[in-house]
Amino acid sequence: MDIAKIIDQTNIRPEVKEEDIIKTCQEALEYGFRGVCINPEWVKTARKALKNSPIKVICLIDPPIGDSPHFKRVLASKRAKSEGADEIDVVVSIPDLKHEKWDRILKDLKDICRILPTKVIIGSGFLIDEEIVKVSGLVKQAGAICVKTATAKDPLENRELEEKARHLKLMRQGAPGLLIKASGNIKTFQDVQVMVNAGADIIGTSSGAEIVKASRQNA
Repeated sequence: MDIAKIIDQTNIRPEVKEEDIIKTCQEALEYGFRGVCINPEWVKTARKALKNSPIKVICLIDPPIGDSPHFKRVLASKRAKSEGADEIDVVVSIPDLKHEKWDRILKDLKDICRILPTKVIIGSGFLIDEEIVKVSGLVKQAGAICVKTATAKDPLENRELEEKARHLKLMRQGAPGLLIKASGNIKTFQDVQVMVNAGADIIGTSSGAEIVKASRQNA
């Protein structure tokens, strides 16, 4: 298995500069990552840096808890498309989820999924098991290509690896057949192995280069 092909190399630090995004894209080209995940303001930069390559430009929308109004989420998604994004990683509305506004969540996600291929971040570190299963099913119903665990500032970042793996299994239970993306402080080749064994199809990490180097040493 070529680990690089399942890695979305991520650079969503708030202090990031243009040269940092270009470096991230250069790493993606060097190692052959699946994609590069960045904040909306860097979509044009990433698109230019990855021009004529198969590496996907992925725009993160509405972190950390998806609490922007629906129209702003849709507008941000449309802008990402117009500026060259290939995919969206959007955070589900955690407040709506906690208030069990399932119809509202489904409509919101359906509208966004019509714009670009969408991976939905469910913020699993904020959720109880039943919520993980329930919202994963809604993500599939909405037409997303993938359900994803977490983004920055999610409590999952600080959980043990076994807990992260357990969340993947719950997501698979709720959305059988849908791609699953694992993220949240995944730093090493060993971390990736645990996530893949638990059912991850895609890995979101800022440590892609180190992970790939380690995987090749262990080949």
